[in-house]
Amino acid sequence: MANDVKEIGEIVWVDLTIPNAETVRDFYLAVAGWEASEFNMGDYSDYVVATPEKKETVAGICHTRGVNADMPPQWLMYVKVRSLDASLEAARGNGGEILAGPKSIGAARFCVLRDPAGAVFAIIEGEAGTVEA
Repeated sequence: MANDVKEIGEIVWVDLTIPNAETVRDFYLAVAGWEASEFNMGDYSDYVVATPEKKETVAGICHTRGVNADMPPQWLMYVKVRSLDASLEAARGNGGEILAGPKSIGAARFCVLRDPAGAVFAIIEGEAGTVEA
């Protein structure tokens, strides 16, 4: 999101991970008015989207490939945590389930979780390029 420092507990990023990223990217560009730029993932590119006037990066639209191959097809919010390992232990101890990860992206580590009610979200520790953690 914005390039300001985020606090522990803040939502720091949102991603949509899906098989047809180009088509869905174009849908959101038309509907929300976002602008997109490519984000190099090695042998393919995902997309970051930004507001048209302030050019503020607001989200990612990603392919279900590579590090994202096992991600569920939905909007996923990332919450900044102090310690990924401690948060994973707390999730397990409080009825949560680990769906994917831990994984690394840049200098960050993240994990996708399901809460006891079935809602899916991610936690992230560290810095990850466009993911302002």
